[in-house]
Amino acid sequence: MSSVIPLLLAIGLGLAGWLVARGRAWRFRREAPGGKIPSLPIYHAWYAGLWIGLPMLAFAALWRGISGNLVLQHVLSSPDAGALPAFGLRRDAILDEARAVAMGLADRALIPEAQPLVEPFREAMALYNWIGVVVALLLGLVGAAWAFTRLKPNFGARSRIENGVLVVLFVASTVAILTTLGIFGTLVFETVRFFGMVSPVDFLLGTHWGPDPMSMTPDPARYGSIPLFWGTIFIGAIIAMIVAIPLGLMSAIYLTQYASPQARKWIKPALEILAGVPTVVYGYFAALTVAPAVRDFGIAIGISNASSESALAAGMVMGIMIIPLVSSLADDSISAVPQAMRDGSLAMGATTNETIRRVLIPAALPGIVAGVMLAISRAIGETMIVVMAAGAAANLTANPFEAMTTVTFQIVAMLTGEASLESPATLSAFALGLVLFMITLALNVIALRVVKRFREAYE
Repeated sequence: MSSVIPLLLAIGLGLAGWLVARGRAWRFRREAPGGKIPSLPIYHAWYAGLWIGLPMLAFAALWRGISGNLVLQHVLSSPDAGALPAFGLRRDAILDEARAVAMGLADRALIPEAQPLVEPFREAMALYNWIGVVVALLLGLVGAAWAFTRLKPNFGARSRIENGVLVVLFVASTVAILTTLGIFGTLVFETVRFFGMVSPVDFLLGTHWGPDPMSMTPDPARYGSIPLFWGTIFIGAIIAMIVAIPLGLMSAIYLTQYASPQARKWIKPALEILAGVPTVVYGYFAALTVAPAVRDFGIAIGISNASSESALAAGMVMGIMIIPLVSSLADDSISAVPQAMRDGSLAMGATTNETIRRVLIPAALPGIVAGVMLAISRAIGETMIVVMAAGAAANLTANPFEAMTTVTFQIVAMLTGEASLESPATLSAFALGLVLFMITLALNVIALRVVKRFREAYE
């Protein structure tokens, strides 16, 4: 069924019911003693309009999902489908070709066997479209009958509408929770399957990572994840933070304490433009500009094994990418410190530098910590920069000039390769995702504890 027809029907009938219900409520109001009724006419109108429109839209969404199968079964039961192959890609290609021509997406069928099925597809689609329209209209009329039998002078339409809005808000607020639970449940289920093949001890404490994607009998010695998590922390939580925290914090201090309004007007948007640059652009910048420069610098200072794919190059560019996160949240936190605290410090004879170090930064520390933790979570989840600048080698080293990889890179590599979904290499991606999920959760919990502690101290 075309998505436009039920939408127009729902809007049209809903609007008609809305207008009729409002007019009826105004009549109730004129006839009521003192011209007062429990709910305003607008609530009566919305009650009727929603009872008419929502069932029609819900049915249209449901019918759109099942009508395709009904049309297909109708076509397969026709005599023209008798010559179709029993199963296989050829059969699917013929049906898809006939459906496309019937829907007007193609002028003619390129497969000869598809042409006889075009007319059955058209007839079936027309039939089920009309069935959908008729049922949608009936549902709208039933909703209208129900709503208008309820509309009376003493009807509490306002409480019904507000309760409905509360239900919608509650459902919206639980979407994030349910999504998180769904992701966590999927990760746990697949991780349990993986740990049935590889011991958790070997996985969590092993120091060599080199799975064989084609093997169904895993070698536990090749599934050690420590190099991956070390690379993730070294690139995203150490090198990137060494770049992002000083630059972001000093930018926030300059913009809030030293910059003129005119300078702030131009510098702050220019700084936040960094947040809108696609990560693939950062990846190209890291691979083509920063990585060669880092390699040449390493060779110049005597590091002969400096690689063109290095943790330092990826971490530096990643730090530049997350500067806006640190700067923006630190800016907001410093700006939220009461002006009286700054004025009091200056009145006591402290310099601007001392006021910033001893008053503003401690008072704004909860927001600054929250920004840093958010930036770390963003950095350890980055993939594109690592793919293009850090390489795929799972090296357990503290040398920033060597190639290194991260958990996110390996997850992408395991899930997009040619390995079966049942292979240990593919299932290891879910185990990596679960551990990374727990690390991110731990970082957020630590941030909340720090924020709570210092917020209580400065309230």
